[in-house]
Amino acid sequence: MGVTAILADFLHCTADPGLAAGGDGVEIVRDGALLVRDGRIERLLPARALEAGPDVAIDDWRGHLAVPGFIDTHVHYPQVDVVASYGAQLLDWLERYTFPAERRFADRAYADAAAAFFLDRLLENGTTTAAVYCTVHPQSVDAFFTAALRRGLRMIAGKLLMDRNCPDDLRDSARTGYDDSRALVERWHGRGRLGYAITPRFAPTSTPEQLALAAQLAREVPDAWIQSHVAENRDEVDWARSLFPEAASYLDIYDRAGLLRDRAVYGHCIWLDDADRRRMAQRGAAAAFCPTSNLFLGSGLYDLAAARAAGMRTGLATDIGGGTSYSMLATLAEAYKVQQLQGVSVPPAQSLYLATLGGAVALGLADRIGSFRPGREADLVLLDRNATPALARRTAASADALDDFFAFMMLGDARAVAATYVLGSRVAAPAAASG
Repeated sequence: MGVTAILADFLHCTADPGLAAGGDGVEIVRDGALLVRDGRIERLLPARALEAGPDVAIDDWRGHLAVPGFIDTHVHYPQVDVVASYGAQLLDWLERYTFPAERRFADRAYADAAAAFFLDRLLENGTTTAAVYCTVHPQSVDAFFTAALRRGLRMIAGKLLMDRNCPDDLRDSARTGYDDSRALVERWHGRGRLGYAITPRFAPTSTPEQLALAAQLAREVPDAWIQSHVAENRDEVDWARSLFPEAASYLDIYDRAGLLRDRAVYGHCIWLDDADRRRMAQRGAAAAFCPTSNLFLGSGLYDLAAARAAGMRTGLATDIGGGTSYSMLATLAEAYKVQQLQGVSVPPAQSLYLATLGGAVALGLADRIGSFRPGREADLVLLDRNATPALARRTAASADALDDFFAFMMLGDARAVAATYVLGSRVAAPAAASG
């Protein structure tokens, strides 16, 4: 088959650049060419070195900035209709908004429509991979994976497990939760670019028996993912500790159950101490940093510097619908501000890492996505420096791709996304409005 050459300015991380200033771990190729064959990257080179024979198709995006497709490590597709709902913190949010919204996913047609809407919003914002929570209904997972498979996306998702402290019509049992999840694994895990995530909502809505069966499934399917929430809100922490008095900490609940390992991603991780951060690192588990939802729900400030000091992996997440934007650019802007409030200025290279290669590392997928290294899947986003008058003026005099990326973070949204590519093919047209 022929080769596609995508022409643009290219920016990606080849390693973790850390919190220090400077460009270590970053590759910049101005006026570059990305060669793609059969959906995978062959090489990145200067456009002047390109030998464009008759079998090379040219996609000309010169003047645009290309970065790897964004990776959202924690998001709830059933909450598309409660984004921007007023006046609640975490536990009240669940009762007032989340549970009523999730009831609607008993209807497969409704779930199909929501999944299509959700994935189209991700793509118009340049997000090509996400770790996604469905509802307790197996059909919500079928709807999501059907839509993701149709779009050729690399997506991770799973059925919620909840067998207590939730409405009766959203409750499974330890056994039915296991059986439904096992059937979904067999139906979807490894199909196309899809992966299954064993998904207890959070410890307070699962009995010890349900957590034990979730861990059993994780042992039976070692390449599956695990996802849940931990230490998001102080009231939630106190509640979890009261339900599991034998545990040394909230995180210890999951560790005792056997749910802390590689490919386990825990949302929020705000109210952890250094010992728990070290434990996350030792087990190979990762945190999903959700700045817009943490601010919107008043949950607290994620300490990125402490996580890094402990060696804990961190990916970025929108956490729709507690989160307030599908845009990873807008989410990076809030992440930057959250760290500023704690006296840490995150360099643009580290922000890029959080939204791309860092997310891939958190999900155990750095050998497949997150960079422009040869052999990686060709998921990328083209950012338009002239998308808005403010962006055009800000980037006009810049000669630094990292500085341009920082401007996209602070001033950009879906309007800045000129195109999204999945496996080397363009799949999303420019958005008409902010994300």
